[in-house]
Amino acid sequence: MKEICIVEFPSNLGLKEPQPGKQPGVNRLPEWLSRHNLHKSINPKNILTVDPPRYSNQKDPETQILNAASLIDYAREQAYFINNLLSQNKFPFILGGDCSILLGPAIALKQKGNYGLFYLDGHTDFMDVSLSQTGGVGGMAASIVTGNGPEKLTNIFNLAPYIKEENLWCVGNREYDDEYENEIRKSQATYVSLSELRKQGIKNCAEAFLLQIQNRNLDGFWLHIDVDVLNDSIMPCVDSRTPDGLTYEEFNELTSILFQSPKLSGLEITILDPDLDPTGQYTKEFVSNLTNTFNNYFNR
Repeated sequence: MKEICIVEFPSNLGLKEPQPGKQPGVNRLPEWLSRHNLHKSINPKNILTVDPPRYSNQKDPETQILNAASLIDYAREQAYFINNLLSQNKFPFILGGDCSILLGPAIALKQKGNYGLFYLDGHTDFMDVSLSQTGGVGGMAASIVTGNGPEKLTNIFNLAPYIKEENLWCVGNREYDDEYENEIRKSQATYVSLSELRKQGIKNCAEAFLLQIQNRNLDGFWLHIDVDVLNDSIMPCVDSRTPDGLTYEEFNELTSILFQSPKLSGLEITILDPDLDPTGQYTKEFVSNLTNTFNNYFNR
């Protein structure tokens, strides 16, 4: 059995300010999840925290990306920690932060071998900066880690792409807009929107992904969980709300299959904003569902 190590990446570098002069609250997520008993429930071997550089709402003039230089520095530091954990055969259970925290783990995975990425998110996050209204890497993370975007971000340590495009599965998007969806449709990634996921069946989708990991003889896969993949009625405390989304029954069915796979190398949780859940009611329900499913199936 792999030892679980909680790694806290309390970063909001990939998001715009929700209002002038106010930082996005997702940088408080690790502490917030701890307060609601995630750490206690997972019972990790150890807990590491890697603090990010200072947030700025200014775009890099060369790339038009928010906090570009800080994201690069942070990704390098993240990769160092994750690489060490993977080398020790430990399981990184990462708590973000926004979706830009994927950069460091993706670099570490490339340093270790050839990995797949199951990107479970209410958005594809597969978008060129030219389509972004905010310049936030949180909305481009899947695209950047597969080598699409400014080279200074996609080719850190000359490792582009960190994840091969054909080894990316984007699952759960419900932002149904042709211009947005066409970016992932024209790629080599596998795209399964929320409506398509329900049409295929959750079990069929998850098992097809795991079969691809096996058939391609990949070294493993990484699981990205953006909580905005959940139904807006049970997870409204996110920065970009959209109607519909997975129920907890659907979410637990999908994650339970992935958690059981010996090829699962690590995971990350992103986007839940404590500022938007002042009583903690939505966080408590999320922690309960996630930890129960994880503890029931991981390393069984």
